[in-house]
Amino acid sequence: MISYKSVRPIEILLVEDSPSDADLTVDTLSESKVLNNLSVVEDGVEALAFLRREGDYTEAPRPDLILLDLNLPRKDGREVLLEIKADPELNTIPVVVLTTSSAEEDIVKTYQLHANCYVTKPVGLEEFIGIIRLIESFWLAAVKLPPNGQ
Repeated sequence: MISYKSVRPIEILLVEDSPSDADLTVDTLSESKVLNNLSVVEDGVEALAFLRREGDYTEAPRPDLILLDLNLPRKDGREVLLEIKADPELNTIPVVVLTTSSAEEDIVKTYQLHANCYVTKPVGLEEFIGIIRLIESFWLAAVKLPPNGQ
């Protein structure tokens, strides 16, 4: 029998500059059957500070999964992905690119940078919620994530 006291929530970092997309993702994942904690940052500079536990983020949890938008202010998602995957302390954290871009060059480039998957955000509300639920069911329920901190 599983003791729920021993189940650690999955730590998720959402890197998203659109307040409405961030709110919708937070709301959808808060209804998840999988125990999770969701942290949100609005740009690439904040994302890297969070991941490296710098500045305001010295107590930030290490994410088990990163949901990363590509088109971000200050430092775009491609640069963030490059830095994550080049850092031995961070490179095992799965990164799901979640973006409005369906451009083939963006898809190819992010996989070359070792994104774990690429998901194009749908425009409609119900479709967006459906995509977040698919990410949840696959990445939070079906996939075996690396041990946190490894």
